[in-house]
Amino acid sequence: MSLSNLKIFAGNSTKNLATQVTSLLGVSLGQSQVNSFADGETQVEIKESVRGKDVFIIHSTCSPVNQNYIELFIMLDALKRASSASVTAVIPYYGYARQDRKVAPRAPISAKCMADLLTTAGADRVVSVDLHAAQIQGFFNCPFDHLFATPTLARAFKENVGMGSDIVTVSPDAGGVERARAFAKRIDSSLAIIDKRRSGANEAKAMHLIGDVTGKTAVIVDDMIDTAGTLTQAVDSLLKNGAKRVFAVATHPVLSGPAISRIHESRLEKVFVSDTIPLSDAAMASGKIQVISVAPVIAEAIKRIHDHDSVSSLFD
Repeated sequence: MSLSNLKIFAGNSTKNLATQVTSLLGVSLGQSQVNSFADGETQVEIKESVRGKDVFIIHSTCSPVNQNYIELFIMLDALKRASSASVTAVIPYYGYARQDRKVAPRAPISAKCMADLLTTAGADRVVSVDLHAAQIQGFFNCPFDHLFATPTLARAFKENVGMGSDIVTVSPDAGGVERARAFAKRIDSSLAIIDKRRSGANEAKAMHLIGDVTGKTAVIVDDMIDTAGTLTQAVDSLLKNGAKRVFAVATHPVLSGPAISRIHESRLEKVFVSDTIPLSDAAMASGKIQVISVAPVIAEAIKRIHDHDSVSSLFD
């Protein structure tokens, strides 16, 4: 199918990623402007016609999370009201994903709240990369395409570090075993798990290692790195248990608070991340963080959605 009926716009959070996607597809980035009024309210201007078009908005809801969500809601509303045929929200990093269930009495399920707001604002379909919890797809009353960065990151790891029996893939907690197993399969490595217990929000303590890492190169695989507390404690645990080298792979470089200094001061050799969230200048200057773009995956997914082809077969 021709891409002449396709329009791709970008919010302010991931314009570089959106530019790469449009370049790969051979289309131009839609003309829009997102500013603020004097009182701080968000102002969106769509500067070209989208009547009858299949429209995609590429916009991560990363920090500042609330501001980026508001921008996305208002862009969705503007494009829906402009008589587009369909509007797809491509959210490489889905903010609030960690609030996916009630963990205490009277607690909100904020991931579900965001899903409701996105569809109310005008999203006909949502696309995201490596959700923190896959069941978030079920929070949406519209089609949802879940993309995976694992094949891209595993390929980069093989090219830069290696593969095989000398490497062990490590899940930093029990909840991430499925993700780590998928990565281990692609680099033909063994698997280990770190049992951890949280003492509070954004704080975790590595407690026990399940599996053998002695004399091996360990790669810790997770969906995101936030404050890097879990990550750096896992590094210490692996080295104490005999690992000779430690790397990390994560899709989303949230990198809040002391994350960059913790990574820099740790014995991690390198951290491979994707570009679902743009790195700060400090992160880029750290020397330990290497960015692997998921633009080809997103571009191919957009093309397949536009052509009404299978998206899941991308990862067969």
